[in-house]
Amino acid sequence: MNNAIRSILSLSIPAMAVALCMPVLAVAAAPIGRVAIMNAHSNLCLSPAGGGRDKNGEIVQFTCDQDPARFWSFTVVEGDICDEPAMDEAMAGCDVVVHFAAESHVDRSIDDPGPFLRTNIMGTETLLRLARKHNVNRFHHISTDEVFGALPLDGGRFDEETAYAPRSPYAASKAASDHLVRAYGETYGIPFSITNCSNNYGPYHLPEKAIPLFVTNALDGKTLPLYGDGRSVRDYLYVTDHCRAIDLVVPAGKEGSTYCVGGGAERDGVQLAHTILDALDLPHDRIEFVADRPGHDRRYAIDATRIGEELGWAPSVSFEEGIAATIAWYQAHEDWWRPIKDQTGIITWGGDEKGSGR
Repeated sequence: MNNAIRSILSLSIPAMAVALCMPVLAVAAAPIGRVAIMNAHSNLCLSPAGGGRDKNGEIVQFTCDQDPARFWSFTVVEGDICDEPAMDEAMAGCDVVVHFAAESHVDRSIDDPGPFLRTNIMGTETLLRLARKHNVNRFHHISTDEVFGALPLDGGRFDEETAYAPRSPYAASKAASDHLVRAYGETYGIPFSITNCSNNYGPYHLPEKAIPLFVTNALDGKTLPLYGDGRSVRDYLYVTDHCRAIDLVVPAGKEGSTYCVGGGAERDGVQLAHTILDALDLPHDRIEFVADRPGHDRRYAIDATRIGEELGWAPSVSFEEGIAATIAWYQAHEDWWRPIKDQTGIITWGGDEKGSGR
C-alpha cells in the first residue's frame, strides 16, 4: 500500500461471523506501510507481498493460526455495519475505507431477502454517511459481477460499461449498494472506487459455496449436488489475485472509477465437479443433479482489460494451481470447516440441504 495511507478500515465477514449473520470489521492501526486485507464474499485470507507467491513462485496462504502482527499491524473489532455508533468509533482517524462486508449467498437471498437488504444496502449507506463525516480520502467498495445479470453460453463478457440487470435478491441488493456509492460520490463528493469481481475461491471459503461444498462433500463420501443440467458457467478468481487487485486500485485507481476483476477461468458446474473428483481420485458418478433454483443465471464472465491496462494487474494463479491449493487446504483444515458445516447447514432457496451455492 501507499505509505501515505496512515490508517485503513477494512470491513469484511469472516467465516464464523457469517454463520451468525454478523458483519464484522478489521481496523488497521496507524502508522502502516501495508494493510491486511480480508477478501470479499466470505473468504478470510490475507494479501501477502509478492502477489500471493513467495520468492520461489509458490502460492502463499497466511492462516488464522499465524500471528498477523508478524506481517501487518491491525486490530480486529466485531460489530454490525448497521450499528452507526460502533462504525463511527471504528472509522475515526481512518484515511481509507475498504468495504467488503456483504451477505452474498444467492440461495439464502431467495429464501429470505431481508438480511441482504439490511446489510448490503442499509449497512453500505451507514458506512457512506460516516465516511462523509470523517472526510475519508478513499471509499473503496467491493461488488460482484452478478449486478450485470446473465450472459448467454455462446459469448460476451461483462465490463465496466455493462448495464445493470440483477436477477436475484442478492444481486439486486449489491446493485443498490453500488448505486449508493456512486450517488454519495456525485452528491457529496466522497472519493470512491468500485471493483466488480467474479467468483472468488480459496482457503477459508464457507462450505455453502460451490467449490468448498464440493470438496468437503467429496471428502465426506457424499454426492456433489449440481443445479439443473450443471452447465451454468462461472469465472473463477483465486482469492490472493483478488486481494492484489484491490491493493492496486485503492492507492492508484482513478477516483470515481469502476474496475472489473476476473480470473479468466470459466468453468461450468460439471467441469468444476469433474476437476475436484479427479483431483481426489473419485468417480464421476458422485455427481447428483438436483432441481434448478429460480432465476438461475446461466453464465458470468469478466473482461478485465481496464485494470490490466491502467494498473498492470493480471491473474497470477491459474485455475489448476488454485484449485489444487484449495483442495489441499480443505484436506488439512477439517478442524476449521467441519464445525461450520455442522452448525449452519447448507440450504437452497427451498430450504433443502443441497445445491451448489453461487
